[in-house]
Amino acid sequence: MATNSPTAALSEAGVSIWLDDLSRERIASGGLERLIAERNVVGVTTNPTIFAGALANGAAYAEQVQALAASGADVDRAVFEITTDDVRDAADHFRPVYDATGGYDGRVSIEVEPGLAHDAAGTIEQAKALWAKVDRPNAMIKIPATIEGLEAITQTIGAGISVNVTLIFSLERYRQVIDAYLTGLEQAKAAGIDLATIHSVASFFVSRVDTEIDKRLVAIGTDEALALRSKAGVANARLAYQLFEQEFATERATALLDAGANRQRPLWASTGVKDPSLPDTLYVTELVAEGVVNTMPEKTLEATFDHGEIVGDTVTGAYRDAGGVLDSLARVGVDYDDVTAVLEREGVEKFIVSWNELLDTVRAALGASR
Repeated sequence: MATNSPTAALSEAGVSIWLDDLSRERIASGGLERLIAERNVVGVTTNPTIFAGALANGAAYAEQVQALAASGADVDRAVFEITTDDVRDAADHFRPVYDATGGYDGRVSIEVEPGLAHDAAGTIEQAKALWAKVDRPNAMIKIPATIEGLEAITQTIGAGISVNVTLIFSLERYRQVIDAYLTGLEQAKAAGIDLATIHSVASFFVSRVDTEIDKRLVAIGTDEALALRSKAGVANARLAYQLFEQEFATERATALLDAGANRQRPLWASTGVKDPSLPDTLYVTELVAEGVVNTMPEKTLEATFDHGEIVGDTVTGAYRDAGGVLDSLARVGVDYDDVTAVLEREGVEKFIVSWNELLDTVRAALGASR
């Protein structure tokens, strides 16, 4: 791993760098190994959009698609086989990191079908199927933090499966996610499962919050409103970290940790800057805290490596200011609850669109191979 760079400094500050991208070409070309060695990358996250892009643009899948077509596989089975193969291969590349960190890092996430976001039973069934198919201890199953997803998170953790909870936007939903995780650990403990083997992260989205809120601030148009632009995402995430510290210091959580459980780490997602007027490393340098994950698209990763200014913890001393930002947003007329509800709904919808694009791509490839 690189030892004298901003990404190394970020790692030294306690932030785990995970890449928000995966493709078979990246694995086969050695590109993933280079990022591990040179950019301090210690994990990977995937989602339907990432797989749709990889399948649409990659010739690396042609041979497997031909074999699946010859076997008579339908599109659902083909997507299941292709995506789990990529995640399994990536998990093997990260196995040395996983072993060296005692399971803390070296993680590769794969998401349940987004159309199941409001189907707890379907999510649980597919989470178990993905876990069994990938068959690697350093995998994580991504489950969205919808109301229905909360029950799925609990049951999946209770079965001893590591979970990446995704699409978290609000502090109240994050509190519910932590409760779902702790309940799952209690179920796992009652079932005699070794709690040390279960890991989880809670993916708190950042830039999308600014995008939605800034749009509303511009519509309001007052000087006070405009002065709040591009402040909400970081403030919201900082308050999430405060909640993380509080909830994992409770008697309930401490009892589980004493029994061998791991804390569910906050993960900063959606860290690519959407507004070109903002610093391209904003959602990295302003969210440095011990024990978090920052999952970055490659563009953000390279920007951080090139010119990121890492000055240590930029979160725990800023809770008062962060709370002031949310108070000010309410004062100028931004409805936080409505913002986060819209973002959750849109997040699920966007992933469903990407999933359908993935199905269409694979369906066409299967048809061309028959």
